[in-house]
Amino acid sequence: MREVEVNGRRYRLPTQPSVVVCVDGCEPDYIAQAVAAGDMPWMKSVLASGSSVVADCVVPTFTNPNNLSIVTGAPPSVHGICGNYLYDVANNVEVMMNDPKWLRAPSVLAALADAGCQVAVVTAKDKLRKLLGHQMRGICFSSEKADQATLAENGIERVVELVGRPVPDVYSADLSEFVFAAGVRLMQTRRPDIMYLSTTDYVQHKHAPGTDGANAFYRMMDRYLAELDALGCAIAVTADHGMNAKTRMDASPDVIYLQDVLDGWLGVGRTRVILPITDPYVVHHGALGSFATVHLPADADVAAVAAQVAALRGVEAVYPRAEAAARFELPADRIGDLVVVSERSAVIGSAAKRHDLSGLDAPLRSHGGVSEQRVPLILNRRIAGLDTGHRWRNFDAFDWVLNRAA
Repeated sequence: MREVEVNGRRYRLPTQPSVVVCVDGCEPDYIAQAVAAGDMPWMKSVLASGSSVVADCVVPTFTNPNNLSIVTGAPPSVHGICGNYLYDVANNVEVMMNDPKWLRAPSVLAALADAGCQVAVVTAKDKLRKLLGHQMRGICFSSEKADQATLAENGIERVVELVGRPVPDVYSADLSEFVFAAGVRLMQTRRPDIMYLSTTDYVQHKHAPGTDGANAFYRMMDRYLAELDALGCAIAVTADHGMNAKTRMDASPDVIYLQDVLDGWLGVGRTRVILPITDPYVVHHGALGSFATVHLPADADVAAVAAQVAALRGVEAVYPRAEAAARFELPADRIGDLVVVSERSAVIGSAAKRHDLSGLDAPLRSHGGVSEQRVPLILNRRIAGLDTGHRWRNFDAFDWVLNRAA
């Protein structure tokens, strides 16, 4: 039996077209509510006849670390992507972690391509494309820049013509629908051996489970998944993180402006709060999430500062660097002296003046903390003897679809 080994795990080469779908921001209740409303008939049948568990994603519960965990089959301590954004201490600069130079491990996708498999990747936002397609031979493009795809850069051209849909607005449900529509068209026309589809959480940031807006999105998704199933695909569905309301009772954002707090305690310019949720698309969340790292001056009493921060209203836990790295499987050299996690209904900001919340046209919903760690892991095949008591991870998705799908 042919297989590849990637980051200490073995994967069989696909014997049927195999698809892994990362539904950005998919709190399991989104699926439950949509199924209950009759909006996901395909998913209802899969939950009855296939395999499903509620799994854990990686913390911080953000897009980049979890997508890279899924495609490497490993936590951030292995692949190195610990957020969407970090402070590069060596160069004294804050940067997006969109460049493949930050990667420390190969992907399952690249290994399968090297083994001769036809591989295709479609992601909603272009920020992920270069990370997901690093050293991978095959098709790799984003909905956001589908009209700019070339054979040299993306392994495909004339994507808009192929999909039959215009390039969608980056802040829309259409951005994700383009991903699914492209996946179906690729399977119909190119029939890749393995395909990875990754959506955006624009809808989940705006609509709670069971609402009309949410159910409409999951109804759309269900239709495309049913089409992929009808084309003979083994399909694993998971998520990069969940999503929760982050508001006070008056519906205003419940924010801990941690940089302002630390400036008051230790002096302006003495500390640096990093928000790993930060990316180029902050309109729908204002760069506010439930996880932050703090870089302290060399003369700071780390334990004392940690105790002070832990006492703040809305803070769930504070961990020094080594403990945070061990607990959350993070690269210790890429996080701060402290990691701060907020409670389910709260988010962490830096300084209030740095956050533009004018784009929030609905009560804030966001993610990043332990409270958004539970995600679905679903396969449209039955796994014999599935241990539902095991701690499954979202980065077991490729193991499920390649090693366990009958």
